[in-house]
Amino acid sequence: MSNIGHLINGEIVTDSTRYQDIFNPATGTISKQVALASKETVEEAITAAQAAYPEWRNTPAIKRARIMFKFKELLEANANHICKLIGEEHGKISHDAAGELQRGIENVEYACGIPELLKGEYSKNVGPSIDSWSELQPLGVVAGITPFNFPAMVPMWMFPLAIACGNTFVLKPSERDPSSTLYIAQLLQEAGLPDGVMNVVNGDKEAVDVLLSDQRIKAVSFVGSTPIAEYIYSTANANGKRCQALGGAKNHAIIMPDADMDNAVNQLLGAAFGSSGERCMALSVAVAVGNEAGDALVAKMSEAMKDLKVGAFSDSSNDFGPVITRQHQQKVFGFIDSAEKDGATIVVDGRAPEIAGYENGFFVGATLIDGVTQTMQSYQQEIFGPVLQVVRVNTMEEAMQLIDDHEYGNGTCIFTRDGEAARYFSDHIQVGMVGINIPLPVPVAYHSFGGWKRSLFGDLHAYGPDGVRFYTKRKTITQRWPSAGVREGASFSMPTMK
Repeated sequence: MSNIGHLINGEIVTDSTRYQDIFNPATGTISKQVALASKETVEEAITAAQAAYPEWRNTPAIKRARIMFKFKELLEANANHICKLIGEEHGKISHDAAGELQRGIENVEYACGIPELLKGEYSKNVGPSIDSWSELQPLGVVAGITPFNFPAMVPMWMFPLAIACGNTFVLKPSERDPSSTLYIAQLLQEAGLPDGVMNVVNGDKEAVDVLLSDQRIKAVSFVGSTPIAEYIYSTANANGKRCQALGGAKNHAIIMPDADMDNAVNQLLGAAFGSSGERCMALSVAVAVGNEAGDALVAKMSEAMKDLKVGAFSDSSNDFGPVITRQHQQKVFGFIDSAEKDGATIVVDGRAPEIAGYENGFFVGATLIDGVTQTMQSYQQEIFGPVLQVVRVNTMEEAMQLIDDHEYGNGTCIFTRDGEAARYFSDHIQVGMVGINIPLPVPVAYHSFGGWKRSLFGDLHAYGPDGVRFYTKRKTITQRWPSAGVREGASFSMPTMK
């Protein structure tokens, strides 16, 4: 059985006194073990990053960009192997893993434009012979803490742009599926990145707490559940660090009476059940406006769900795979149980999927629940599984109030043919990412990703323009070169231009 180690100062480090099993979620069997970093191991990675920072900071932006261009080429050349690693440890179907990787590569492409993105502002003669300009300078050593559900994409929301901006990086990926993340970091080394600029430490809370407390870490990026995001944000801030912590979600889709119902159903199928619903942008609640729309939605959705295939990652004809662990499988089952106990109707039940040859896998079948209300536990909490709940309301205003009342504000969408309704919805809904007939409104790499309310802790969103702002600090310089022989007397008033 192979052991997964850490990448520190360009070398794989496997020494550890603690290991954790890695499972193939399709078979339920242990496939590897991952070393869990001690405090000393994390500190070693930080030391390597700090030592590499001065030279990397002063590396011209165009040279940093060239490494990113080469990194992109290597990611594309090794895409099949990366997707296989994702499938073996996450369970994601091969086509879904390929989509995840491509979205990550797009963030690398954005980082390739760093010479343009770091250009400051210049103003000449703001006063007599006085010029002023601003620069975007790197922070130093920064860290990322990433979740299991996107082991390739989410880390690439962070480290390519952070490194391109001139920072050095310590990444703590999920210990549940670390192989693809570590392999991608090795490809970055192969692309020509100097030793110590990118470091990977696998671990649990012990590793996280070192990253949050060590004064050499200047900023922390996090994606995960809201309780952990809140802990990360408050702890990082208490230790004087810049922090962006993206948390959980409960994403709603409003189905208006005039919606193209066949299109809405097709879109909801992928948005609700793709990646087994283990997405922070998964659509987990359909809000039908009017019983006629609700009846049509449930009838068409339940019929369409008959054709969905759940199974192992290696069969690309499958629509989605298992959830990440046995414990999470039971948690999802528990939410379905609670909805039924609370009076909701289980229209399509995924609690007993039969997957030939994979009877011990962590599978949950696609589940449709009707008659859900705000008071139900299954509505209030993030299920993070292939479960779509239907809530019925009488008006669009009620639907929007339902969304605004929820503690999460990550993503939402509306299905309608009415442009006025769509515009009103996008203008007024209290959610950070909005789709109009688009079920997964995940911004492209040159915009920025982030929710509102308890879906994001921090002022700046992930990647895109906000990513550049997060990983840099602005410095403004004002200078004057007085003419020879010209000397002014002392002035005790605030300098002004009249």
